[in-house]
Amino acid sequence: MQPSVTARSAGRRLLLVVVALVALAAIGGTAMVAAGQDQLARVRAATDTFHSLAAAQHAGYGEFYMCTDHVTEGTMGQHYVNLDLVLDTGSAEAVIDPLRPEALVYEPKKNGGYKLVGVEWVVFQDAWDATNDAPPALFGKTFSLIQAGNRYGLPPFYELHAWIWRPNPSGIFMDWNPSVTCRGQGDPA
Repeated sequence: MQPSVTARSAGRRLLLVVVALVALAAIGGTAMVAAGQDQLARVRAATDTFHSLAAAQHAGYGEFYMCTDHVTEGTMGQHYVNLDLVLDTGSAEAVIDPLRPEALVYEPKKNGGYKLVGVEWVVFQDAWDATNDAPPALFGKTFSLIQAGNRYGLPPFYELHAWIWRPNPSGIFMDWNPSVTCRGQGDPA
């Protein structure tokens, strides 16, 4: 038995609605990616001056922990942290400012010195959770929670890396980057 004209028309309309919804989702997804790239471009512009380690140090960033390699995942690089930003000095509550990352991530160069490869946002869990109902997020990515007992000896904190100066084949927001090394084998310049 053949479907009625009404059933075929309803089926076609449903198909058109589904196609339209898929197209809108694709357009929205593209717009979200473009918006995210625009936001990351602003972070690059805000941190461009920190290619100079002296400029980073002058802005309050100091060496933290050690450059850390992972056997299979890559490295996190050498972190330089601005303690005033981590502690939100001068603010009544925990703050995440995308244009002022708490940490800068560097790769040791072949001939000495460091090359800026990424940034990281950090906020202590207690401070954040005191005024927020959900973990922090930037660029549509929720921060990771690093529990107490971590290798840094810090209380629990939220963190998010962004490899904005060196592509990360594992993903821009992953903690470890296999394209970076602590062995001073990176770019000589």
